[in-house]
Amino acid sequence: MAVIGIIGGSGLDNPDILSGPRDEKQDTPYGEPSSPLKRGTIGGAEVVLLARHGREHTIPPSQVNYRANIAALKAAGCTHIIATTAVGSLREEIRRGDLVIIDQFIDFTKQRKMTYHESFEPHSPVHTAMADPYDGRLRELLIGECKSLGCRYHGHGTVITIEGPRFSTRAESRMFRAWGADIINMSVATETILAVESGIPYAAAAMSTDYDSWKNDEEPVTWEAIAKVFAENAARVTMLLTRIIPKV
Repeated sequence: MAVIGIIGGSGLDNPDILSGPRDEKQDTPYGEPSSPLKRGTIGGAEVVLLARHGREHTIPPSQVNYRANIAALKAAGCTHIIATTAVGSLREEIRRGDLVIIDQFIDFTKQRKMTYHESFEPHSPVHTAMADPYDGRLRELLIGECKSLGCRYHGHGTVITIEGPRFSTRAESRMFRAWGADIINMSVATETILAVESGIPYAAAAMSTDYDSWKNDEEPVTWEAIAKVFAENAARVTMLLTRIIPKV
């Protein structure tokens, strides 16, 4: 039976979507996860919710213990992980409030622990395949429900993950566009790598909240602007999750 882990990003970690929620403490060899796990059901399916930045959003992106988060979900029996995340748009056609079902990432982080393989057994190196990191079936379910709900969405997108917590300079933002990135955030690549290493199918639904720093005719991104777009659009992402989880 599938147990679905939900990693809630900024503004999308509301435990009210669960029926019969209860907290669980889950220790890991890598320390404590960002928040206690909250286990419950959605449409009869067992779900475990974890708040990426803590329940009060107190953990900056580079200080999130990503290894503990994925390890905790695996220890809790999660067979799949669906993540939600706020992103900046690097493309004119990805508008505020649009959803992007990510299929590729570029990792531009610099100081994180992003592997469980800190040493190898003699003559047994481990190099995880990462060509297509996002689970195809989960992506198809997300895309199908976006269509059913009539959401503005993009079925493909490359996310570039930066260290944060600062936003990009204009020069960086334009460079990321030139590299082929479509959206930008501060978390997903690290999480994806660890989920794939752990053998857990992972997919991410991203909500575009801003245009980062590349557009001269737009004010540069601020946290206040991100929060406003989230408040206006989070219900659609919640509906998306509640509809696909029973189908996993």
